[in-house]
Amino acid sequence: MNWIIASLIMFLASACLYLAVRKSSLQKLPTQFNNLAMFSVPLIIYLIIGISRGVSYSISLSNFIIIIFTSFIFSYLGNVASLKSIEISPNAGYSLVISKSYVVLTTIISLLFLGGELTLRKGVAIFLIVLFSGLVIIDPKKTKKVTSNLWLYYTLFAFFAWGFLSLTIKYLSLHGVNTLVMLTYLYVFVTLFIVLETLKLKIDKSIFVSGYKYFLSIGIFSALFNYFNFYAVSIAPNVGYVNAINASSISLVTVLSVLLFKDELSARKLIGILGVTGGLLLLLI
Repeated sequence: MNWIIASLIMFLASACLYLAVRKSSLQKLPTQFNNLAMFSVPLIIYLIIGISRGVSYSISLSNFIIIIFTSFIFSYLGNVASLKSIEISPNAGYSLVISKSYVVLTTIISLLFLGGELTLRKGVAIFLIVLFSGLVIIDPKKTKKVTSNLWLYYTLFAFFAWGFLSLTIKYLSLHGVNTLVMLTYLYVFVTLFIVLETLKLKIDKSIFVSGYKYFLSIGIFSALFNYFNFYAVSIAPNVGYVNAINASSISLVTVLSVLLFKDELSARKLIGILGVTGGLLLLLI
């Protein structure tokens, strides 16, 4: 499987994951419920696949330490920072656009330090995807006044955390660490952190039984999204290409949200969707 096919599967899984989380949120299920589903269910799936395939989980101590650091700083805290920035920002779209722009960071660093390629056409495609994503995500009508710029610091942390998470995946793959092994170790630690958070906040355990359908759907789509994301990153000529395709999934999410949740489709969003789609096609051809 080449990186484009893997990225397109990731693209579809990303949209399905978002919609599953959206449905869960409409049921008033807490963030910790969604987070635990996104990591614990995939962990079980990856373990079953790995054991059935006879995958060796033996890795060097240095790579193991990198994975522990990555799981806490880049994956867990990056997610926490993103959610916090969305909560307190003047407009959730501002936070999302800034944090998702990590595609630019990963493209440049991959080119300079990880042997990645970058053609003019693909560079223009990435620019278009980032630019038009702003039209899709930002809703001017939902802007509110804030008295602190703390949301921006959270957003910037998420920006660098997600960027370096993707770059670390590429680095480990270049040093021979199997995608399934990376995911399994990473998810063991992130799941542990979320379980501890859930216990600390005394989340009602009964919701995991009553909301099992949402828990499983979120978990399965997360497993697909992350596996093909990690795999595509590990073999792509530039990490930024995969990240750009990931970011462009917001266009599909918006269209499906209009169909499934009757969300508004304004002229601004429509222009954004067309721009993102054009950037995606330019990146893939």
